[in-house]
Amino acid sequence: MLALFALALAFVLALLRLWPHAPLSEAVGSSRAIYAQGGELMRITLAGDGQYRLWAPLERISPRLIDAVLIYEDRRFYMHPGVNPAGLLRSAWRNAGGARRQGGSTITMQLARRVYGIDSRSISGKLEQIGAALWLEARYGKRDILEAYLNTAPYGGNIEGVQAASLIYFRKDAADLTLPEALTLAVIPQNPVKRIAERGRNAELQAARQRLWAAWAERDPAARQHAPDAQLTLAAQSRGSLPFLAPHLTDMLLAQERGARDIRTTIDLRMQATLERVMRQYLRAHADVGLNNASALLLDASTMQVRALIGSANWRDDAIAGQVNGTQAKRSPGSTLKPFIYALALDQGLLHPKTMLKDAPTAFGPYTPENFDHCFAGPLAAEQALIRSRNVPAVAVAAKLAKPGLYDFMRLAGVSRLQSESHYGLALVLGGGEVTSEELAGLYATLANGGVSQPLRYTQPAPDEKPAQPLRLLSEEASFITLDMLRRTPRPDTALPARPAIAWKTGTSWGFRDAWTAGVFGRHVLVVWVGNFDGSSNPALVGVDAAAPLFLRMIDALRAERLDPGEAPAPRPPDLRQVEVCAATGGLPDALCPVRVTTWFIAGKSPIEVSRLHRAVWVDEASGKVVCGPRPGARQQVVEQWGSDMRRLFRQAGLPRAAVPADGCDSGAAPAPAPLITSPLRGVRHTLRAYKPEPLVLRAEAAAGVRTVYWFADDALIGQAAPGEGIAWLPALAESGRRYLLRAVDDQGRAEAREVVVDVAP
Repeated sequence: MLALFALALAFVLALLRLWPHAPLSEAVGSSRAIYAQGGELMRITLAGDGQYRLWAPLERISPRLIDAVLIYEDRRFYMHPGVNPAGLLRSAWRNAGGARRQGGSTITMQLARRVYGIDSRSISGKLEQIGAALWLEARYGKRDILEAYLNTAPYGGNIEGVQAASLIYFRKDAADLTLPEALTLAVIPQNPVKRIAERGRNAELQAARQRLWAAWAERDPAARQHAPDAQLTLAAQSRGSLPFLAPHLTDMLLAQERGARDIRTTIDLRMQATLERVMRQYLRAHADVGLNNASALLLDASTMQVRALIGSANWRDDAIAGQVNGTQAKRSPGSTLKPFIYALALDQGLLHPKTMLKDAPTAFGPYTPENFDHCFAGPLAAEQALIRSRNVPAVAVAAKLAKPGLYDFMRLAGVSRLQSESHYGLALVLGGGEVTSEELAGLYATLANGGVSQPLRYTQPAPDEKPAQPLRLLSEEASFITLDMLRRTPRPDTALPARPAIAWKTGTSWGFRDAWTAGVFGRHVLVVWVGNFDGSSNPALVGVDAAAPLFLRMIDALRAERLDPGEAPAPRPPDLRQVEVCAATGGLPDALCPVRVTTWFIAGKSPIEVSRLHRAVWVDEASGKVVCGPRPGARQQVVEQWGSDMRRLFRQAGLPRAAVPADGCDSGAAPAPAPLITSPLRGVRHTLRAYKPEPLVLRAEAAAGVRTVYWFADDALIGQAAPGEGIAWLPALAESGRRYLLRAVDDQGRAEAREVVVDVAP
């Protein structure tokens, strides 16, 4: 009969164990934890019941802590069925005799009380606790019960479980606890209120640890050779404030990774702290000019992992809307997009670094860009136009780009919420659109990665995660040259290029609302924004004055603390050459070119033209006037054949150029170019109102020696004007969509033609 009962009991227990039931981890809620790249806790949230609790599997808990808990709480845990009658009787006898109170509850009973919310202070409550413990043992294995206990044990206040306690008290994972730390955590749950009082340095905790240490040493005599007092002192860590690091990033990831309990970020806490410190100091020093908010994003371009993110100057400051994440805000980027104009032009064979561009008053249809200083520099090399951030040359280069233009490039690179291309026109070059710091960092990482675009990463990849498919947007050669040009940008504090090299560019939005600096140093990309989240204007918000010093100080600090490993510059791409060109034009030097320089050429792409700026003329030594051909008293002189627009700029600058005689005066000279129509633009439809139409302005530049340009519409003469001067023309409005052939003919008979389409709006 007894055997039959035992068999039936075994069958029932087996049935209970095998019957499907939820794991114990689902009986309690869990917090969510965010970790830095090195495993440091950055932030922990409250579970649904208001507790800090992180479930850790038994294999991820230090064996030292498991052994210490079993020694201190329940030495016969693996032998009893959930209740230890001897322990209960011993506890009752000691408590009744007035001795120091001693608990008789097993680990299973303590778990049952917490899981089922049992009040065990009464006899009925104790009986309920015993029944619940037996029920747990019947349904779950010993490892499951031990794991659940360790994850629900109280550690003071609203901290539960060894993982949360280990992270909060010792700033480390429960798997990495030392022996003194394990002993400390093992004794707290018996009396957490007293044993965490006075920041963990009270006599109650010391005495409990010492008793556990004695029991540990008795079980393991080899442990006695260590110095327990010293090690236990090291373990007396205080419960500091809960970590709340990189709050803008953690806010963002908690919203994005809703199903994840553990979020492993790519943040380097040393880099994060360094940038935060530099930003605080910088804004404090410049508060007198109204600089009180900024954001920054640091990216390792080699892995596309974000190493630091500062969304605002102070997350807790409501006066600056500090909880807004500035790195995700759409703002006008100013001139920070100019490098990509030149990179695209390099790829499309429109220029090389020494190609001469014109910084002169220019109209692009209805759009007439101006430089930031409202002045014009005349002719300057593409490299200098980029470094000095001249607006007119950048727009002129952008106007020549074929597919892809800047708009297509940005769209392919993942810039979001772009309007139509026609919405921006050429103003996109100067910050007419909007980007985020995150998107701008991705664009500069494309340069750092040889023209390949990849998405940014904020979290560490899963072991089985497939890498994102890279997208080539620029050639290696164009990326290399663009970074090389940007590295020549002088620092505002030294007026010399940064050493070690930094490739960087500033930007200022219209109305002084945003100041930017973005760049590449070593393998990192850094984007800094200074401004106000409400979009208010401040004359101090100029990229080179407000953002560049902060950008450079951050890099200097990272290097001073040896946080930027630095890397050798990327090897020269195979199709890149260094070629000698004429310094004044950027063309291949002819025999008359007086100054020559070397520049980068992309084989098969870069423009190859012979320089024709210089001409040998004869000058009468007595009068200083140009004469036609050699004669007594005349000497030969090399002069520059600048067009009418450049000659006008030279005159305004007080640097007149020598006049050049008409063609045919010096035999063998290259023919002068035909007029260049600068307005109206090629391929643009012009719409005129039927009521009070405004005339179109016709303008053309001409070669040296030309005094008059004649204008024709089809075969009819419109009028004449000096080179560079505009002439008004009102076409017939009889029909909409009519095409006209405009011709500009100079007084030497050279001509350029352009077709325009005129629409009539009612």
